[in-house]
Amino acid sequence: MPQMTFVEQDGTERTVDAPLGLSVLEIAHKHGVDLEGACEGSLACATCHVIVDPSWAPKLSEPTDDEEDMLDLAFGLEKTSRLGCQIVMTEGLDGLVVRLPRTV
Repeated sequence: MPQMTFVEQDGTERTVDAPLGLSVLEIAHKHGVDLEGACEGSLACATCHVIVDPSWAPKLSEPTDDEEDMLDLAFGLEKTSRLGCQIVMTEGLDGLVVRLPRTV
């Protein structure tokens, strides 16, 4: 099974099983990672904002215009910021690393 790593606000790295077809948001919830997702993945908020490790960012599909619009509402945006609900685990993302922003 693929795995991914969450880097929590305090810098703690947490590597978890990441079932294929689940979003980063769903994987976080499955493992008790503190990633809110207030709209439950319907692309109506930015509370699942994550920062993708720069080495992984090119491997993701480009964000949609709707995702970009929601990201404009997030605090602490960085060049590789994405919404966790829009990143779906595939074999090619085995080992993915995302960081939770320090402020939400």
